[in-house]
Amino acid sequence: MSATDTPPRPAGQDDVLRWVGARTALDATRDEVEALDATPGVATFRNELDLLQRRLVADPRAFRDLFIADGMAAVAWEFRQPELGRDFVVRLWDMLLRDDDVSTLLMRFVWDLPLGKKRLFIKAVDAHLSERYPMLKGLSTGWPAESTIQPYVREADDRAEDFGLVNKGFLGYMDLGYTRREVDLLVWLEAIRDKQCSDAPCELGVFLEAHKPPKYGCPVKIHIPTMMELIGTGRFQEALELLQSCNPLPNVTGRVCPQELQCQAACLHKTSMQIGQLEWFLPERDKLVNPGADAARFSSFPNPWTMAAKPPVAIVGSGPSGLINAYLLAAEGFPVTVFEAFHELGGVLRYGIPEFRLPNQLIDDVVRKIRLLGGRFVTNFVVGKTASLQDLRDAGFWKIFVGTGAGLPMFMNVPGEHLLNVMSANEFLTRVNLMHADWESTETPLPFVQGKNVLVIGGGNTAMDAARTSRRLGGHVTLVYRRTRAEMPARVEELEHALEEGIGLLPLRSPSEFLGDGNTGFVKAATLDVMELGEPDASGRRRPLSTGRTEQVEADLVIMALGNSSNPIIKDSEPRIDVSKWGTINLAASGTQETTLEGVYSGGDATRGGSTAINAAGDGQAAAREIIGDVDVPFADVKRMVKAAHAYTDMAASDAVILAKRNLSPGIEELVVRAPVVARSAQAGQFVRVFPRLGGELIPLTLADWDAEAGTVCLVVQAMGVSSIEMNAMEPGDVLAGIAGPLGRPSELHRYPDDETVVFTAGGLGLPPVYPIMREHLRLGNHVTLIAGFRTKDLMFWTADGERVAALQAEFGDRIEVVYATNDGSYGVEGFVTKPLQEMLEAGRKIAEVVTIGPPLMMRGVSDLTKPFGVRTVASLNSIMVDATGMCGACMVPVVIDDKLVRKHACIDGPEIDSHLIDWDKFLPRFGLFKAQEQEARTRHGL
Repeated sequence: MSATDTPPRPAGQDDVLRWVGARTALDATRDEVEALDATPGVATFRNELDLLQRRLVADPRAFRDLFIADGMAAVAWEFRQPELGRDFVVRLWDMLLRDDDVSTLLMRFVWDLPLGKKRLFIKAVDAHLSERYPMLKGLSTGWPAESTIQPYVREADDRAEDFGLVNKGFLGYMDLGYTRREVDLLVWLEAIRDKQCSDAPCELGVFLEAHKPPKYGCPVKIHIPTMMELIGTGRFQEALELLQSCNPLPNVTGRVCPQELQCQAACLHKTSMQIGQLEWFLPERDKLVNPGADAARFSSFPNPWTMAAKPPVAIVGSGPSGLINAYLLAAEGFPVTVFEAFHELGGVLRYGIPEFRLPNQLIDDVVRKIRLLGGRFVTNFVVGKTASLQDLRDAGFWKIFVGTGAGLPMFMNVPGEHLLNVMSANEFLTRVNLMHADWESTETPLPFVQGKNVLVIGGGNTAMDAARTSRRLGGHVTLVYRRTRAEMPARVEELEHALEEGIGLLPLRSPSEFLGDGNTGFVKAATLDVMELGEPDASGRRRPLSTGRTEQVEADLVIMALGNSSNPIIKDSEPRIDVSKWGTINLAASGTQETTLEGVYSGGDATRGGSTAINAAGDGQAAAREIIGDVDVPFADVKRMVKAAHAYTDMAASDAVILAKRNLSPGIEELVVRAPVVARSAQAGQFVRVFPRLGGELIPLTLADWDAEAGTVCLVVQAMGVSSIEMNAMEPGDVLAGIAGPLGRPSELHRYPDDETVVFTAGGLGLPPVYPIMREHLRLGNHVTLIAGFRTKDLMFWTADGERVAALQAEFGDRIEVVYATNDGSYGVEGFVTKPLQEMLEAGRKIAEVVTIGPPLMMRGVSDLTKPFGVRTVASLNSIMVDATGMCGACMVPVVIDDKLVRKHACIDGPEIDSHLIDWDKFLPRFGLFKAQEQEARTRHGL
C-alpha cells in the first residue's frame, strides 16, 4: 500500500457520520424553532392553527367546503365562457349523478343562473348528452318555453295487449336501464324550466272578474311554484312533504287529473310544464328511496280513537273526495270512519278507472296512510239504506261528509236499447275493474269481447276507458261521437292513446236505433244518424244536428258512455237535504261545503254532477278545513261521542258469519247470517247484495227474514250457478266476503177494506221473499191469500207444522188463506199458481192487489191474467245486478208509460214494479244474457 492510499473505513462509519451531522442540524433547528416560537408572528399562526383544528373536529365538512368553494369558482368560470365544452359537461353531469351534497349544490347553482346561462347549459346538455339520453335530443330548441322532456309511454303495440300502466312517467325510464338518479336529473331538467311566476296562475288560476271564481288553477291548491323550486334546487324530499301537506293522494290525482284544463292550462310557457307528471313522480320516487317511509312518518301520530280528543266524523264514500277528507281529518287528530258501499275501497277510482291508467296499488297506498293515522273503514255499507245520515249522527258521529259520487248511468232512450249486450260503461268497467270478470279465476260474467265488434257511444274519458278496455280484451272497437274529434271532452292524451292502440273513430254520428237478432235478443247492428255541427250550445261547443242521412254498422256489444245522473238514495233517505232539479245535493251557501242539513257536508259528483277526480278531491279538502275549524263540542261530550262511534264502527265492520244452516229441499239452503246493521234497517220487500268469497260474484238475495235484536238475517239460496252452489256448500262458522243492504225500496203497504184480500203468488223460491211482505200486511190488518206453487210435493218447504207459513196461520187465523199448487198434482191444486188465481178472479173475489214473486215466466203469466180484470199487480224483480245501488244500470227494466218505452231499475225503482207497465217481451230475454258464460263456468268447475 502506498503512503497516499486511504485505509478503508469500518463498516457503518458513513451512517454514523451522517447521523452526527443530522443531529447537529436538528439541534440547531430546534434552537431556531424555540427562538421563533417566541416571536409574535409565529404565536399568532399557532393560535389560528389551533382554532382551525377545533373547528374541523366540531364540523368536519368545513374543510371540504373550502375545496368545494374553489371547485364552484371553477364551475362559475366555465359558465362565463361562450359555450360549455364536452369534457366539462360530462364531468359536471357525472358530479350531479353522485347524489351527494356536492351534486345538490350544483343543482342549486344551475337553478340560480340567469335564463341566458341556463340556456347555455341546456344547449350543452343537448349537444353532449343526447346520445346517452335520447329523450334530451332537441331539448335546447325553443327552451324553456317550447321544449320539454316527455315521460316514458309504452309503445302502442305492446301496451294494447295488457292492463299494464301505459304512461309510466319519468320513472318509466328505469325500464330502459337508466338509474333512479338519472331519472332525478331528468325531472330536475324539467323543473328548471319553471318561470317562478309571481302571480302563480298554475296554482291560483287566472282571475277574470271580481267576485267570480278564477279560471284554471289547482283545485287542491298545491303550491306549485314552491314545489318546482324545491325540485329545481335538488330538495326532492322537501318537495314531497310540501305536496302531501296539500294533497295526500298526488300519485292518484296526478295521473287522472286533467292538468291540461287546470294547472297546465294557465302555464305561460307555450309547451306547459309537466306539472302532473312531477306530482306523481315524487311519491313514487319516495317508495324507491325510502321504503317503509309511511310507517315511520306516521308512527308518531297518536291514534285519534284512543286519544278521543276530538269528535268523530263519518265519511260517506271512499272516492277521491272521501279519501282526501278522511286523510286530512285523521292527520289533525279526528277519529274518522269511512263507509263504502262496495267491498273494495276507492269508489270511482277503482271501479271506473282501468289499471292501465291508475294502478289499484296507488289507491291502496292512500288507504294504508289513512289506516296508519287511525282512520277506519267499513265496506258493504250503503248510507241511505244500511243507515241514514241521522242514524250516523245518532251513533255518535259529530259531522258527516257525503262523497257518494254520481249515480245512475244515462241512456239515449232510442229503440233497441233494451237489447242484450247494450250496457252502460259503468257496468262494463265495474265488471272488469272491480270484479275482474276478465280473469279466469273469478265468477262474474262478462260479455264476449274477443273478436267482436264493439261500439262505444260517447267522447269523454269514460268512453276512452271503456274502448281501451275492450281493445285489451280483444275487441274490434269503434268510438261513436256526435260531434267532431276537436269537440271531444276526453283528455287529449287519452284520445291519442286510444287511436294509437287501433281504436276506430266515427265522428259526427249518433245512434238512432239498435237492431237485434230476433231469435237471441242480442244486438247485432246500430243505425247511426249522420250529423253536422250547427251553432254553439250552452257548453260553447257547436250543436250537433241531424242531416237526415243514416248508415248502419255491425255491433256485437254496445257500451253507452254518456255520463251519469244523480243517484237518489241519499236524497230519498233524508228529505231535509235540499237538492237541485238534477238531483244533486245543494250546498248551503257559496264558499262552503256544508249542505242545508247542519253538520252534513258534501262534495264531488254528489254536488257537482259529473266532474273530475281532482275537483272532487278539492271539495273533500275544503270540507275538511271547514270541519277542522268548527269544533265546538265540550270535552266530556267528545269522549262519549268517540266511544259510541267506535262501538258502532265495530258493529258495522263485524264479519258476516254464517251462524246456522238448514236444508229446505234439494238444492235449497236456509242460512242465518250475522249482519247487525242490515237487520236493524231491514223492511219487507228489500234484498241484500251478497259477496260469497273473494273471486266470486255479487249476488242479489231477497231478505227472507231478520232479527234486529239478534243482529241476524235469513237468506234462502237455491243452487243455480257456480257462486250459489259454492255458497250453499258453506257451513256455520264460515264468513261471507260481504253482505250489503238492505237494498231496493220496501213494499208499499196500504190498509185495505176487510172484504178485500191481498193475493201473493209465490212460485218455487218465491215463498221466502213473499213471507215477510205477507207478514207485514197481516200485521197491518189486511186479509192475505197465499198461493204457493212448487214443482212437486218433495220440493215444498216452510209449510209443515211449526214452520213459518203455519206459524202465520196460527197467529192470524182466518185472516190468512193458504193455497198450495204443485205442477204434478202431488199436493194441493194440480198445475200452476195461475189456476187458483184465475178461479178467484172469475168468481169475483175482491182483490186489493196481487204481489207476484218467482220465476219470470210465472210472473208474466200472473200479470197477463190480472190485467184484463184491472187488478193492481206488482212483480218483485230479482234482475241481473252488479252493484245493486243504481250505479251500474245493469238491472234495467223496460216499462211503457204513456205509450213511451222508458227505463226503470230494479235496485232503485224496485224491486217491486207495476207488472202491467213492464214490457215482458223485452224484459224476459235479459235473464239469458249470460247463459253461455254461466254454462262455461259450470263446466270449468266440473258442475
